[in-house]
Amino acid sequence: MATLAQRKAAKKRGGQKGDAKPRRQPAPPRAVVPSADFCAAARDALKRGQPDAISDRMLQQVLTAAVKVYAAKVERRGHDVAPFAEGAVTATESVVAACGLIRAADLNMFDVAIWFHRPPGIE
Repeated sequence: MATLAQRKAAKKRGGQKGDAKPRRQPAPPRAVVPSADFCAAARDALKRGQPDAISDRMLQQVLTAAVKVYAAKVERRGHDVAPFAEGAVTATESVVAACGLIRAADLNMFDVAIWFHRPPGIE
């Protein structure tokens, strides 16, 4: 067992093999998921009739992450993953968002039709 002086010397050197065991560092704090903050800010902006209060950049970051996670879950689990709670989004909001995604991905309706009728589990 290393003496106190040996442990202090090892700590000063940055600890080397054979030195006293370095102290265990506390685990880093878990990342805080700001989704609740974003959702609250979005609800507030829409309630005030000011959707531009949410920056385009922030919307793109959140939407990109959400689409990637949704797609990964569907690929893994199949089509049983609901993109949102029933009644949370109107038909118009769904189509506006879907059209934006289709345009952003440079897809056409033929591409969409093929994917829409794709059986679960087919890549």
